[in-house]
Amino acid sequence: MTPMIVDCATRVFNAPEQLGRETAAAVRRMMASRGSRLESTAAAHERASAPVAASLVHGFQSRLLDAGIPNEFVAEVVRTNPARLAGIAGIDPMSPDARAQLERALELGLVGVSISPSAQGFHPAHSDAMRLYARIEELGLPLFVLRPGPPVPAGTLEFDRPTGLDEVARAHPKMRIVVGELGWPWTDECLAMLIKHPNVFAEISGVAGRPWQLYTALLGAQAMGVLDKLFFGSGFPYEQPAKAIEHLYSVNAFAHGTQLPAIPRTALRSIAERDPFSVLGIDSPAARSVRGDRAAAEGDLSRDRR
Repeated sequence: MTPMIVDCATRVFNAPEQLGRETAAAVRRMMASRGSRLESTAAAHERASAPVAASLVHGFQSRLLDAGIPNEFVAEVVRTNPARLAGIAGIDPMSPDARAQLERALELGLVGVSISPSAQGFHPAHSDAMRLYARIEELGLPLFVLRPGPPVPAGTLEFDRPTGLDEVARAHPKMRIVVGELGWPWTDECLAMLIKHPNVFAEISGVAGRPWQLYTALLGAQAMGVLDKLFFGSGFPYEQPAKAIEHLYSVNAFAHGTQLPAIPRTALRSIAERDPFSVLGIDSPAARSVRGDRAAAEGDLSRDRR
């Protein structure tokens, strides 16, 4: 049986230049340093996603970087397998037509919004962005705050600080916000946001590919009582879902034979199998498919216990 894992952080694109020339160059350097080949197409995504029950596919727009993964393209990808894919609209809040993009995303069947303050060049509490959030909150959509790739010189990295979302969360308390990469490199700030705001969550892509950072971040989340606010994310195409799952479940290897603390395996499984569709209020064919599979699995387990 396929584990009930939902991958919250994936992207599909035909060429890295869709992320902007500067980001494309950074991506190629990163992959070359790993000795890996970037495969980011829809076909590569389908192959890589075999270990998970469903994936969220994010679009991306940036006037600053002259970049874009069109939301129409994301919708086309989702239509190839709607029982396992759900689309998240990439919107640049600094675009004059950001509100129109949001309404168009709804027409396309996309179920959330993805922004990247550093790569789009705006403070998260910018007045134009706050107007967009008001409509997102009104619609009951989740907001994902993710980077499209490695940080680049043209971006403003400080705009990605998780505490920059504090004013946003105060002004829009009903809007569910998911911080990407556990807020790296400001993981402690991210954990503080998870403690402070009931509707702020985080996903583990990025750090999921760096086991020591993942281990220390999860220890911090455990100590602060917010492990239950973390979602699984692989960060495809930069990390394969299978490898990210392996890193999560083997994270306690650092503690073996030492006095270092460990994270309970039940907690690791809860992160891996937490259902973002239910927690974030997402309704889509993929969400209904995952709910059906979970109900069937629970029914099988109940019968086995009898």
